[in-house]
Amino acid sequence: MSGGHFDYNQYKIDQIACDIEQLIIYNDSTKKDEFGNDIGNHFLPKTIERLKEALHTLRLAYAYAHRIDWLVSGDDNEDNFHKRLEHDLERVKEENEDDEF
Repeated sequence: MSGGHFDYNQYKIDQIACDIEQLIIYNDSTKKDEFGNDIGNHFLPKTIERLKEALHTLRLAYAYAHRIDWLVSGDDNEDNFHKRLEHDLERVKEENEDDEF
């Protein structure tokens, strides 16, 4: 595995983003968990919109942290840093456009 400058903590950012995505997906669910509680939180639409904004921001933060990690760890030179960062940011933009919650 490459990187390591940030002790791979950028993956924590990614995990938070994944957790928020699950909150959005299951918000309206009435399925029950093992304790008989709804797995959905039933947040208001305006709250879900804020969660979507947070999800997008965290995905961007992860992309930046990951690419900077590789740069300062010596895995990427500056040219690769810029190319890969641009690619990652474009992917985040596309994912944000494709999200169908």
